[in-house]
Amino acid sequence: MPPGHACHVATTTAALLEVRGQRAAELRGEQMRLHTTLIRLLLAGHTAAVTETLGANRLTHVTVYRLSGVDLPTAHEVLWRAVRPSLAPYAGACTLMGRRDGELVVAELHRGGDDGRILRLVSRLSERQHLLAGMAGPLPLAEMPTAHSDAAAARHSATPDRRVVPADAVGASRLTPLLPIAPYARWAESVLRPLSPVHQHLLLVWLRTGSKPRAAAALGLSAGTVRARIRDLSRLLGADLEDATVRAHLLLALRAPAPAPGDDSDSSNTRSRSGSSPPGPPGPARLESLPDGLLDTEAVRTWAIGMVGGLEPHLRIALACWLRHHARTAPAAAELHVHRTTLAGWLTQCAEHLARNLADATVRAEIHLALTATRTGPDDPAALPRRGGRTYRRL
Repeated sequence: MPPGHACHVATTTAALLEVRGQRAAELRGEQMRLHTTLIRLLLAGHTAAVTETLGANRLTHVTVYRLSGVDLPTAHEVLWRAVRPSLAPYAGACTLMGRRDGELVVAELHRGGDDGRILRLVSRLSERQHLLAGMAGPLPLAEMPTAHSDAAAARHSATPDRRVVPADAVGASRLTPLLPIAPYARWAESVLRPLSPVHQHLLLVWLRTGSKPRAAAALGLSAGTVRARIRDLSRLLGADLEDATVRAHLLLALRAPAPAPGDDSDSSNTRSRSGSSPPGPPGPARLESLPDGLLDTEAVRTWAIGMVGGLEPHLRIALACWLRHHARTAPAAAELHVHRTTLAGWLTQCAEHLARNLADATVRAEIHLALTATRTGPDDPAALPRRGGRTYRRL
């Protein structure tokens, strides 16, 4: 072939490839918008419409990932190329992904068995792109909104050391397995009786995320709506949900196992054989206090001492005050009469001593309970040890 013809062929080929690439980019943008629309339809409850669109009525479950970070558009492109998603189910699964409300949402539809492929890709992407991710599922496809909000609650517990957090690990408690199952379950059931499952889920997301704006983002509601609903639930429960102890007890109740079917009957039979009437607890269960025998056991005391034992007096008082103020440094420092920088330094020491992530709201709730279980006197800011008019610091 003459050199001039070869140059002409190369130029033409490059131009055709460029046109094809532009067309592929246009199609990819359209596909991404379609994926985002299908995710919105799933969140709106139009499950049948989505499965009919995908031509896969046998897809019954969903696993949801919600990712946040600085450069989500790039992360979206990278994950799209890695997953190569298609609207035609492959190997019994179909992956949808789209950007929504400033985050990347990935929904893997399958038949109840998650092979972990998407999880591996999300984990790799999170490390390389410095993202934080929450994962929820598998859940039935009709429970997509629940999986979506649970994934957001899990994402708020993610850290650079643990970038992908599953929802079932959020609020996973080292305390609840130590509690006596029957009285714990009965107390929780009595406390939560006024609440519907929707109410309980809203409260659980709020307590897991640690703030109303974060809960609103996780639930897809406005912050004002979440605040109004929590005020209504506070009246319904007859408790001040702004109190740190009440919040810790409420989270404990929401994590309780369901009472065993035979518990009530066994206790009723025991009462009837003894000739006494089968009354319930001495009064309606309250969130302000726990029933006797729940936290005041040797196992719980051992757990609590293992968690907060060894804290120096000024660190313990400062930590308790900070928790009472819902992890807000400024009001806690004002009550302690120390500078905010000083308090921040003490909290860093507490985190190192406890080996816990104090940014996690569920961790803070357990620390609050551990401080309560090991309290020998009031953790009063007025009792903060001081020397020479200055706050005591150990050298």
